[in-house]
Order: sequence, then structure tokens, then C-alpha cells
Amino acid sequence: MNLTVRSLLLLLSLFAAGCGKSSSSPKILRVGFVPAENAQQVIQNAQPIVDILQNRLGMEVQPFVATDYTGVIEALRGNKLDIAFLTPASYVLAKNEANVRVVLKSERKGSAFYYAAIITRADSGIKRLEDLRGKTFAFGDPLSTSANVFPRKMFHEHGIDPVRDFKQILNSGGHDATVLAVLNRKVDAGATYANSPDSNDTAWTRYLKNPADVKMIRAIAFSEPIPADNLVVNANLDDRVAKKIEEIFLDLSHDPKGKQMLRDLYQIDGFVPATDKDYDSVRQAFDIAGIPIKEALQKKQP
Repeated sequence: MNLTVRSLLLLLSLFAAGCGKSSSSPKILRVGFVPAENAQQVIQNAQPIVDILQNRLGMEVQPFVATDYTGVIEALRGNKLDIAFLTPASYVLAKNEANVRVVLKSERKGSAFYYAAIITRADSGIKRLEDLRGKTFAFGDPLSTSANVFPRKMFHEHGIDPVRDFKQILNSGGHDATVLAVLNRKVDAGATYANSPDSNDTAWTRYLKNPADVKMIRAIAFSEPIPADNLVVNANLDDRVAKKIEEIFLDLSHDPKGKQMLRDLYQIDGFVPATDKDYDSVRQAFDIAGIPIKEALQKKQP
């Protein structure tokens, strides 16, 4: 084989190797965040984590916060995100609609579960779920696990039909908005989250800064334990990058500063490995609540 031919083959092999590396190693990581509160606040709280991802991965990281939970799922379905933070219900829908896999689930004080809470004002006179008939009520985002899916399951199990039995229904769009709607008497009651069923670590203790306001909110019911929110990866993401991302978040989970970043973002203390089977109870909740999974992205609950 003459020198010219050998040189040409060498150039071709180097070109092929370079092309292979470029196609499998992304230059930009696109990260999706569900809007548990207003999008601007989520972006602000996420920035320290974005910075860590950029530094450790050596690539640009682009955060994305949709206006609602559906927007993150649609972005995953359209292959516009590489990883995303999802609620349990959002994950179930994303798994059904997009090519994603769950890798981590969150922990709060050592527990990988949280709860839906039905709240009212302490002076409302409402003591139990049955007292909500004829009242006004606020659900959160239609794809919120603790502010829509599990509360509707709870109502179904108590023979309550929100459409028939509530005077008016409001979809607040976020946990902070629901808490404020209840506090300011815009609705008689609402659905939000609690990290424990003792009212000590909840949406209202987070979003209400005045202790007197916190005391004005009372939970009248809590759901069964719900498997925690999670981190998913696009199945098209390079396996080495996906594995490195897992390692980064597990490292944050064991570092005091990292734990604080996660706490600021979604009120979580860290992550542990997760599997798809962990979310079977959420699929069952969709069914009991009467929300078809296949239609949930198109059909907004009244």
C-alpha cells in the first residue's frame, strides 16, 4: 500500500472517529423544570445547579421552565429536552408520551414520599371533606400530582364529585397561588402538597412568611404517601453523559451546600435511584380519579 493511499485511509478513519464523537457527545444540555411556583422564581433557584452542571460536564446548560406542567412534557415529546425534573403525575404522562426513563427520585428528611393536602382557612368552619359541598375550591396545575390527581382520587373515595358538588372550581396553576387564594378568601379550600402529614413541612409553611398567616391555614385531609418527584433523562442522551448527571445529583445529595440548592429549588434534600415501577400507584390514582392518562395532555379538568 503506497503512502498516498495509507494517508488517505488514515484521514478517513480520523474523520469517522471525530464524527462519531460529535454525534454522541452533545455540546448543549437542555434541562426542563416544572413550574411548582412562578417560572422566574424557579429559574432563579435553579441557577446554582445549572452552574454546577456546566462546570462538571464541560458543556453549556440551557434551563427551560414551561408555563405549565404540560409544556415540559411536550418539550420532552418533541425531543427538545435532555433531562427534566418532573412531578410523579408528569412522569407517568411523559413515560406514556415520550422516550424518557426515570433515573432518580427525590427525598425529603429521608423519605421518598410526600402527600396531597386539602387546606382551608382555620376560621372557615370546614372540618372534613364532606363539608366542601357547595364551596369554592382551587386545584393546582391539571397535571399536578398533589394538587389535582390525588385530591380528585380522595374526593372520589369520599363520594364527592367536584363538578357536581363544588360551587366553583379554580385552577390556580401553582402551589403558591393556591395557598394565597385560600388565605385571601378567594376560595374556601384548595389542594396543595405537604412533605409530611403533620403540617410542619408544607406548601403553606414555605410560601407564607408571616407566622400569623401560617396559623390561618389548616389541613383537613392528607392523601396516602405519594412516590416523590423525580429526574428523567431523554433516552437519546448519550449514556456517559446521563451517568455523569446521575453522579452529580447524587453528589449534591450528600453535600450540605448541594442539599441547600435542592431545598431552594423544590424543597427536597437529595436524590436516590428510582425505577418506573415506583410510580405504579400514581397510575392507579389517575384511574381512580377518572383521568385517562392518554387524554390528560389534551383534556383539562373543569
